[in-house]
This record gives sequence, C-alpha cells and structure tokens, in this order.
Amino acid sequence: MNAFDTILVANRGEIALRVVRTARRMGYRCVAVYSDADAGAPHCAIDTADGPHAALRIGGPAPADSYLNIPALLAAAKASGAGAVHPGYGFLAESAAFAQACADAGLAFIGPPPAAIEAMGNKAGAKRLMLEAGVPCVPGYQGEDQSEERMAAEARRIGYPVMIKAAAGGGGRGMRRVDEAGAFGAALASARSEALHAFGSAEVILERAVIEPRHIEIQVFADSHGNVVHMGERDCSVQRRHQKLIEESPSPAVPPELRERMGAVAVAAARAIGYVGAGTLEFLLDRDGEFYFMEMNTRLQVEHAVTEAITGIDLVEWQLLVAAGAPLPLVQAELDARRAVGGHAIEVRLCAEDPAQDFLPQSGKVLRWSAPASVRCDHALADGARVPPYYDSMLAKLVAHGRDRADALLRLRRALDECVLLGIPSNRAFLARCLAHPAFAAGHASTSFIAQHLPAGQRGAAADPARVLPAAGALLAWHRSQRHARRYPDELHGWCSSHAYAQPLRFALDGAEQQAQASADGPDAWRVASGDSATPVCAEITEAPPGTLHLSLDGQPATLHFAADGARLYFLLDGIEHTLHDLCDAPPRVAGNGAADGRIEAPMNGRVVALHVVQGEKVSAGQPLLALEAMKMEHSLLASRDGTVATLGAALGMQVATGQLLLEITH
Repeated sequence: MNAFDTILVANRGEIALRVVRTARRMGYRCVAVYSDADAGAPHCAIDTADGPHAALRIGGPAPADSYLNIPALLAAAKASGAGAVHPGYGFLAESAAFAQACADAGLAFIGPPPAAIEAMGNKAGAKRLMLEAGVPCVPGYQGEDQSEERMAAEARRIGYPVMIKAAAGGGGRGMRRVDEAGAFGAALASARSEALHAFGSAEVILERAVIEPRHIEIQVFADSHGNVVHMGERDCSVQRRHQKLIEESPSPAVPPELRERMGAVAVAAARAIGYVGAGTLEFLLDRDGEFYFMEMNTRLQVEHAVTEAITGIDLVEWQLLVAAGAPLPLVQAELDARRAVGGHAIEVRLCAEDPAQDFLPQSGKVLRWSAPASVRCDHALADGARVPPYYDSMLAKLVAHGRDRADALLRLRRALDECVLLGIPSNRAFLARCLAHPAFAAGHASTSFIAQHLPAGQRGAAADPARVLPAAGALLAWHRSQRHARRYPDELHGWCSSHAYAQPLRFALDGAEQQAQASADGPDAWRVASGDSATPVCAEITEAPPGTLHLSLDGQPATLHFAADGARLYFLLDGIEHTLHDLCDAPPRVAGNGAADGRIEAPMNGRVVALHVVQGEKVSAGQPLLALEAMKMEHSLLASRDGTVATLGAALGMQVATGQLLLEITH
C-alpha cells in the first residue's frame, strides 16, 4: 500500500475544489497551489467547507511559470509535506514527465503510471498501438515524415474532407478540418502553430473526416491488481471548436449491444498498455453504427460527473483508493447493474465566452454569481472573482440527474434559468438555446449540431425590445434614485411641486445608444416612455433580495437580476444578459466604424503568438495579420480593408489587453 496523508492538488479553480472536496471527506490533508493571477481565488480559500488546508504560490500568471512548472510544483509538495500529488484534469494531468518526476521525488502520483501516459500521450503512437491491439481506428496518417509535401500527399490519399490533429494533445487545440486541397497548406500551418504553443510539439496526424459523427467516450478504471472495468459511455457530441459543451450518459445513440462492444474494446485497450487509474477512450460513432478510436485521455475528464450521477460512485474517491494500492471496490457486473437503474444525467459547461463572436474567450470581473440550487454545480466563482486570460474559459459545470432523459433535460433547463452570472460575457443563454432545440431534445445531436442548427450569425439571443427597453430605463432611473436616496426621505423621491418630473435618460443598451424619459410615481414606481411609443410603460419596482428587481412591465410581471460597476449596469431579463451604460453625464459620443477605419484592436486579453506583417507592408482585406492566444485557444485577426500597415503596435510574445491598438491600416 502507498501510505500518504497529505495531497498536493496541482491544479486550479473548480478542478482543485472538486478534488479537495472528496479528499477532505476521506480524511486527507489538502494543499492548493496558485499563480499570481489566482492570488485570493476561491480554490485557495483555506479551511472553508470545501477548501484546502494550505495554499502555496508557485509562480507568475502564465501557465509555463506556474501550473506547468514542474520544479515549482515539486518544491511546493516538499514544503507542504505532501506525500501524493493529484494533477486534476488539464495542465500536467497527462504529462509522463510530471508523473515520473513525482515518482523520482518519492511522491505518489494520483494517476496512471508514466509508461501508460507515454504510450497514449501521442496520438500517432497511440493509434499505432491501438491498431496492433485490433481496436478499430479512423483511416489516416500518423507517420514520422512531417514534411508539408508528405502531409499533402497523404491528405490526397486519404481523401477530403480530412482532419489535421495535434499529435501531442487534445481539447480541440491544433485541430483543423480541411474540405479541399487548396486550403490544406494554410490549415496545416495554423494547426502546427497552435499545437506548438499549446503542447510544445508541432507534430500532427491526419485522419479521414467522419461526416456528422457522434462523439462517444467510454470511462474505464483499473487498479494495480489487474482489475479493469468500464462504466459505460458518455455522449459528448455537442461541441464548438472541437471542444465539448454538453455531455450526457447514457447516449441516446448507443443501444445495449453496442455499449457492450465498445466497453469491451475500451477494457482491452486499457489492459494492453498496463493501465492503472481513471481513463477515457474516445470514439467516433458514424451514421451506420460503426465506431472508431480517436484517442485516450489518461486522466479524469471534466464530464466525469455524469458518470458519477448514474453509477452513484465518486470517481475521485476511486482514484485515491487505487493510488493507495487498494483494489477496485466493484466488479463489472455490479457496475452494469447500477447503470441499468441509474437514470440519465446531462452536463453543460458554463464558459466565459461570447457565442455571437465565434465563442471568443472573455476575461474580467464577476460582479454577481448565483449558482442554481436544484442541480449539482461544480465551480470556483464568487462575487468579485477575477477571470484571468491565461487559462481555460470554463467557469462551472451544471449537472442534472433525472429518472430518464426527459426528466434530466427539464431539470437542467430550469437550472440554467436559475443561474445568474453578471459582469462577464458567458455562454449561459446559448446553452439554454441548445437544450431547447428540438434536435437536441429528440437526441439527434451530432458533432455538427451547432454548425447546422445554430450557425454563426444566429447565436446571439433575440430579446424583446418592448420589454427590454422600458426595463432598462426603469432600472437606470431606479438605480440613479438609489444613489441619492440618503439625501431625501422616501416620500419626497421623485416629488415635484407641479407634476411628476420626467427625467431624460441617455444610455447604451448592448452597445446601441437609446433615449428614454422616466418619471417617478412613488418611491418604487417609475413610468418610462421610450422610442415612438405613445403609451408609457409602468414599471413598479421592488428589490428583494438585493440585486433582484421584481417589475410589472405594462401589467406583465418580470424578474430582473442586476449588478452595478460604476456607470455600467449588467442585468438578466427573460433569460438574456444585457449591458447598460449610463450616458447621462457623459459627453456625446462620436460615431466610429470600428475595424472598418483600419484600426485593429485586441478583442480580448491575450498573447501575440504569430505576426504575419511588418510596418509599411501592403495588405488586402481578409489577409491574416497576427494571431492571439487566449484561454488556450489561438485566434487569427484579419485585415478589415486593403491598405498599408502604417502603425504596428504589436510584437511577437507581447501580452496585450482588450481594446489595445495592435496595428492600423491606412489607404
């Protein structure tokens, strides 16, 4: 048995809290780590109900200086007296070098042995191993010759469309689909660049693109006594940028016979590499019911909670038991019996991103957070928490468990309605639209679900202006009155000696300037007129609890959640988030045309990882200018018009802030 009583959790955010929660319940002492960007973050809050017993700084905000810094993590483990390290999921969870370094330092690594990680850590090598073991794989190329000429020739042999995938990692980074030969060279260069920055290796593999597949993964578990089991499948088909957004178990597309076959293949694959611990084999399931191996994740997955829901098992507890040398608590037949009566579970990933801008990652300050109480919600959020630009955009995961799929879906939709996240753009409303779509409700979602049913240009939520405009005006008028509430008694709020004074309101609502008039009918009632409406809309306002307003809009009830940040108000109404900027005291704005004037500004905080132009160079509209890396994704910025690069304010490796001028194109 491996004896340890203190565990260093080498991760951050909700991942760290998830591991600490179980480890503390089992009696272990837990130590957290943090970068400078995470100083004071919830996962470092010592001795809270789910917090660690200690928290140690490990370096600067960039992952390479902290969460990927093996010497710093080992030093923290030594300083804390830890006897084991849990890598969480992400960062170094699938690093054979880290697992080996822990072993060399006398630390138990709560994960598979280094050899197993090494075997499956490279997609090319893993695919060769699986082919030798008789596991069905997608036809492709995973050879050592990485020359552009060889890759292009192999792509022609495989046949378009073809997938380019980073060999050294996953999570959608370094992955591109190419539909015709003319686009292959640019896609290959882009995939290699992203793979190099994400995983330190530009090696890629090629695979035939399976059209509209389901993404199915099998959870496996193995111990050091030769026992290997699977816990059924998870359907992870709803994705953007090849990254999962919605996961569920069981899959609507996997009948019992197919589940048994896929589970047997997954167990055989784990045995073939001497696996120990939690792992996941990922497959593509085509429209004919054939499945193909893609990769093995040698760690716990974000979506492990849906498996926990339908089996009643704490997978982190199993990880700790196996790491301590214990055998698996259950055998395959017992797991099968649990799944048979386990109902259905669905999970969504709440991310700091803007679906209307191609899911552009966001960073900033959380002004208000309220987790739904009706479902499991794993998160590390709090009012005032900072979301830094250096890490993954996922903020929380909501997991609903029901007696069947319809029940779980209903519970999750209700939970998303209850969830409040203000101050930073998120995909909450977009997730709600996905769950409400008939194709998803019917269980027909493939990996093309978003592209087919919610394509670019249709991802923004459509609000009802007849409700949003008067609600925004009433909120602004009420909020302004509250700022001056101490000056006068309640009975004088809005009082005028002749008639109710209609105060003019000028504000930007979701970026569009608006005009309105508001008059007070009492301390908690406002009459708002906006636009060309001849009939004013009455908004009777009560604030209970704080940050929540109950309104009556033209006789119709509404609940509005809000948070203030200076002259800006963020509010949630009818399931859609809005931003209101009070312009009453601001000078008139000069209309601009954004990028059309040739100014290329940073759309988010990030790092310049590619610079394709120099000052004085002539460029054409649509030409790639530079690439930013933010929240583990690479984003290309294109020329907005023809012209000459007159100003170049960006440099390779530079860290830039949202709105910073990167370059300017003049005629």
